[in-house]
Amino acid sequence: MASVRLESHPAPASGAPEDRTPAAAGTSAALGARAQDAGLKRALRPRHLSMIAIGGAIGTGLFVASGSSISTAGPGGALLAYAIVGLMVYFVMTSLGEMATFMPVAGSFEQYATRFVDPALGFALGWNYWYTWAVTLPAELAAGAMVMKYWFPNTPSIVWSALFLALLFVLNVVSVKGYGEGEYWFAGVKVITILVFLAVGLLMIFGILGGHPTGFHTFNTGGSPFHGGWLGLLSTVMVAGFAFQGTELVGLAAGESENPRETVPKAIRQVFWRILLFYVLAIFVMGMLIPYTDPNLLNASVDNIAISPFTLVFQRAGLAFAAAVMNAVILTAVLSAGNSALYASSRMLWALAREGKAPRVFARVGRRGVPMNALYVNTVIGFVAFLSSLVGNGAVYTWMLNAASLTGFLAWLGVAVSHYRFRKAYLAQGRDLNDLAYRAKAYPFGPILAAVLCGVVIIGQDISAFVGGHIDWAGVLATYIGIPLFLVLWFGYKLIKRTKVVPLHKVDFDVRA
Repeated sequence: MASVRLESHPAPASGAPEDRTPAAAGTSAALGARAQDAGLKRALRPRHLSMIAIGGAIGTGLFVASGSSISTAGPGGALLAYAIVGLMVYFVMTSLGEMATFMPVAGSFEQYATRFVDPALGFALGWNYWYTWAVTLPAELAAGAMVMKYWFPNTPSIVWSALFLALLFVLNVVSVKGYGEGEYWFAGVKVITILVFLAVGLLMIFGILGGHPTGFHTFNTGGSPFHGGWLGLLSTVMVAGFAFQGTELVGLAAGESENPRETVPKAIRQVFWRILLFYVLAIFVMGMLIPYTDPNLLNASVDNIAISPFTLVFQRAGLAFAAAVMNAVILTAVLSAGNSALYASSRMLWALAREGKAPRVFARVGRRGVPMNALYVNTVIGFVAFLSSLVGNGAVYTWMLNAASLTGFLAWLGVAVSHYRFRKAYLAQGRDLNDLAYRAKAYPFGPILAAVLCGVVIIGQDISAFVGGHIDWAGVLATYIGIPLFLVLWFGYKLIKRTKVVPLHKVDFDVRA
């Protein structure tokens, strides 16, 4: 398909009324034409975009793994860890928001790194992000099968995984709106559950439920809300980082939203604070009601939801069927993650193919605006990878998961670096910052801090392996294997294509259809 060049026009300043001048209308038309000519449809509404961000970040990390964070660092340490990661994610999201409102494209991370930094970095980030979600899909299929064993213990896991994969495929094959609607309702269930949990927990804290107020003695178990020292805090920062991953999906979905100039900034401003408050308030409630010494906090898992911190609080409030209800909620969280995985992996593969960085066959789009070949191959890869987890002891798939463990943080790092270069190039070419529809706060401090914190999280993934007399080199290799794989992609493409860092005055700000 021929490439049509369309000049992008400046957007109105943040908070200003929409510009109805011919220039602004030309921008809107250009963006719409880009999506239409590419075959994608701008069908995601504001409510979809908001729930996509919420659904991507709230899942088993909050419902299950948050208990282990409190057990490791104490409630005070867990709150501090989530606040640190929240600050990092805030600046990543504002960086992404500035670029996504100016240039809303599917496969945004790859595009931004390619245009504003180096095509080789874009290649590595694109394939890195595709791999993240391609491997996440079978993990969610396996988790969904474990959840179903609560009600149907004798049914083979492969039956449930196949049914869930079929459901997710249908949601994504109908149209992008099908994915958006699925995510809207999946995320809605999670939000309602969290709000009920916070209400019940606060009523228990003040003695309205449970008979008497709890005070701070549980929160200060052992004389301090902090536990595990700096190593415990750092370990919890790692867990918190994984919990927040998926928030960036709003940037990927911007290329298929109805009016990205308005919906993306709104989603980023509102959703981030909701997510952070959900995590912080939920951990505070847990810390007030469950001592960090409770072994259930450390042992909760998807296949043992009866001791999830959410279940424990509901049970102590006297609510019947708490475990069954939370099991259903966990199932929606798993399906939400799987839905996002299939969408993100297919869109990134499509974007790579459009740029000539993946086989062109994956750039084809069906009449409903769905990249069908990319969707087909990711569905097949997901199921094959799931089957590999059932073979032997699942060692092959375990290594696949290990290779993907750091990819989300590498994507965030790429966003921060791309935004730093974007703004530098924007000014170097004599453009006016007041023309940006959304301007990230605290530049350049924001992206620099986000990049530094991402680097610390990446390096510190398995810091405990280096503390003590014996180093588990096999464990270290399993944890950090994603880094050399990323570097091979980056420098391999750079050597083959002989790419260079794009000079600031040559950065391409045009919108291409």
